[in-house]
Amino acid sequence: KFGDVPIIAGLFYGIKPAVVAIVFHATHRIGSRSLKNKFLWLIAALSFIAIFFFNLPFPLIVLSAAIIGYLTSKKYPSLFSSGNAHQQNKKDYGRALIDDDTPTPEHAIFSWKRLASILLIGGLLWFIPILSLSLTLGWDHTYTQMAWFFTKAALLTFGGAYAVLPYVYQGAVSYYGWLSPTQMIDGLALGESTPGPLIMVVAFVGFLGAFNQALLGSDHLFLAGTIGASIVTWFTFLFSFVFILAGAPIIESTHNELKFTAPLTAITAAVVGVILNLALFFAYHVLWPTGFNGSFDIVGALIALVALVGLFHFQLKVMYVLAASALIGLICFNFLSM
Repeated sequence: KFGDVPIIAGLFYGIKPAVVAIVFHATHRIGSRSLKNKFLWLIAALSFIAIFFFNLPFPLIVLSAAIIGYLTSKKYPSLFSSGNAHQQNKKDYGRALIDDDTPTPEHAIFSWKRLASILLIGGLLWFIPILSLSLTLGWDHTYTQMAWFFTKAALLTFGGAYAVLPYVYQGAVSYYGWLSPTQMIDGLALGESTPGPLIMVVAFVGFLGAFNQALLGSDHLFLAGTIGASIVTWFTFLFSFVFILAGAPIIESTHNELKFTAPLTAITAAVVGVILNLALFFAYHVLWPTGFNGSFDIVGALIALVALVGLFHFQLKVMYVLAASALIGLICFNFLSM
């Protein structure tokens, strides 16, 4: 049964509060790099208010930030011009293999023909699998719905995993019921505490969702989970590659053009507010496991506080913080279980 292994449960009892601290630290780290003036701070604040208090859809926040950035840059271009600050803070690491003045390689030069080819191939790589799932299993089957849901999640990954994870939580737990809240929070902790990008937690969601529902029968739980993880991984990362291959030449050709960089700068500022929302969201589920009407996990809060001090004051590496928190969690869990 999930969560019934005492040693693992104890380790995660310490890891989850540490992850709360890590997400807050990530919010500070990204914000300190991105929010260079009061206007960008305002965008971040409005973004947080929109998603935290009004639960507005993340795509609407991204679109609104892009429009605000584009329109504001027309009258106040200096708000989005980071050239001077960048040069002042720039460290000299010597010449790079591909430097600012390096001629753009042929494959990175924008071409309508290449763009059309990439979009066509990417579209087919998406359409054929999801059509096959729909025709063989039906549109309402869990595998098909996983493919469709994580396609939408992939299209929302502005700002990476921190920005999209609340959307994944809402869908996987609240809407589809593939995972329990505890399982999802454990998955987020697992994703943050293991090598690789946090977005890999989607494979955990796909595996456990298919496993829990025994989609291939009780004798083939692992196979069902593996297929679910594979489907989710494919549909999550496919459009990331399409965006990079199709969009990189466009970005390169619009380098330093404010009408393109200003919306992206505004979106980055908005994402800071969204990540802060994730930090509070994660803190709520870790420190109040049964909701505000339940008990407050004082031990978890103390572990989170120690982790925050380690990250902010002593600037410890994340893996050291996680290892120490896991050990403390194991000791405390065993003591509380006695």
